[in-house]
Amino acid sequence: MSFHSMWAELLPVGRSSASGGYRRYAWTGADTDCRAWFREQAEARGLVHETDRNGNQWAWLGDPAAGNAVVTGSHLDSVPDGGAFDGPLGVVSAFAALDELCARGARPTRPLGIVNFGDEEGARFGLACVGSRLTAGALTVEQAHRLTDGDGVTLPRAMESAGYDPDTLGPDPERLARIGAFVELHVEQGRALDLSGDRIGIASAIWPHGRWRFDFRGEANHAGTTRLADRHDPMLSYAETVLAARREAELAGAVATFGKIGVEPNGVNAIPSLVRGWLDSRAADQESLDTVVTGIEKAAREYAAAHGVDLDVVRESFTPVVEFDHALRDELARILGTRTALKVPVLGTGAGHDAGILSDRIPTAMLFVRNPTGVSHSPAEYAAEDDCVAGVTALADVLEGLACT
Repeated sequence: MSFHSMWAELLPVGRSSASGGYRRYAWTGADTDCRAWFREQAEARGLVHETDRNGNQWAWLGDPAAGNAVVTGSHLDSVPDGGAFDGPLGVVSAFAALDELCARGARPTRPLGIVNFGDEEGARFGLACVGSRLTAGALTVEQAHRLTDGDGVTLPRAMESAGYDPDTLGPDPERLARIGAFVELHVEQGRALDLSGDRIGIASAIWPHGRWRFDFRGEANHAGTTRLADRHDPMLSYAETVLAARREAELAGAVATFGKIGVEPNGVNAIPSLVRGWLDSRAADQESLDTVVTGIEKAAREYAAAHGVDLDVVRESFTPVVEFDHALRDELARILGTRTALKVPVLGTGAGHDAGILSDRIPTAMLFVRNPTGVSHSPAEYAAEDDCVAGVTALADVLEGLACT
C-alpha cells in the first residue's frame, strides 16, 4: 500500500466535521480506530504486532529478542482540534519506508520495528508522552494512576473501558534494552526548513520546556451590583499575567503561552472566584527558561496582591534540554549525505517528542519534514505531498543504512 493510500485511509479517523481538526484522544473511540488501523497495516505486511504493558503498539520485522533493533514511528493521537500531520506522518512514513526497503530488495541484518506510542499529546489527561514516559520509567505507576481527565475519569478506568489491563502499567527496561536506535520522523513544527529551502532536516536538540498551573483565587460576587473598588477579581490578575508572559518571553528570546483556562463559577453575570490558567514555556537553554518563568511568576504575584487575590503556582511537568545522540545524529547526516542530493540541515526544536523521552535510555534521533506555513497543533497544519514522499525516502535510506549494512 502506497504512502498516499495509507494517508487517505487514516485521514478521516477522529476528524471533527465542525472544526476540520482532529480529536484523537487516548483510550477513546477514535484512538481505538487508529490502533485498529495500525494493527491492520502490520498484519498486511506479515509483521508481528504486539501491544506492550503501557498500551504502546509495536510491529516487528525480525525477532526483537535478538536485540540491537532499529525502531521508527511516532504517535497517532492528537491535541484538541489538531492537525493531520503531527504524529501520524511519522507512523505512516514508517510503514511506507519499510515498503520501499522491500521494493529495493534490502535485507535487514538487525530487527526492524515500527511503534505507535500512546497518549503522546496528553490532550485527555494533561501529561504529554504518557506511553513513552511509562516505558522509560520517567512516570511512576502511582503517578499514572492519579491522572484524571476533565470528566473525572482516571487513566486506569479509561484503559479498562477500552479493553486494556491497567494493572500491567510500568517501566519496561527489557523492551528498551532490545533497541539499538530509535529514529522518529515528524513534521517540522516551525518554518526553519521552509526559510532555508530544504525538504528534510535532522534534529539537534529539544528545548527545555514545562507546564505550570496558575491558580488565582478571588471572591465570587454579582457582576452588576459589586462596585469595582470592592472586587477581588482573579480574572484581572490572570489577564495581566498573560500579557506579562508575552513580555518576558520576548525579552529572553523564548516562548510562553497561556493556552488553557478554567473559570469558576463561569457565569456571565458573576465575578469569578477562581481563574486557573496553564502556562507552557520553552527556551533554547535552561537559564533562559528559568528567567522567563521566574519573571512571569513574580509579575503574577504582584498583580494578585494588587487585586486582593491569592495565587498558587504548581509545576505540573518539566522536561530538561534533550541533546539527541551525537553519534546517531552524525550517522544520519552521513547516510543522507551519501544517498541523496538533498542538503540536510541540523536544527533544534521547541516541541517535545517521544524520542526526547527515550533519549535518556537509548540512542535516539529525529528527522523533520518541511512545513511551509510553520503552523502546527491546528487544522491548518500542512506538508506538501512531494515533501512527505521525500521524507519517506530519507527514512528508508536511514533504515537501510542502519539496519541493512
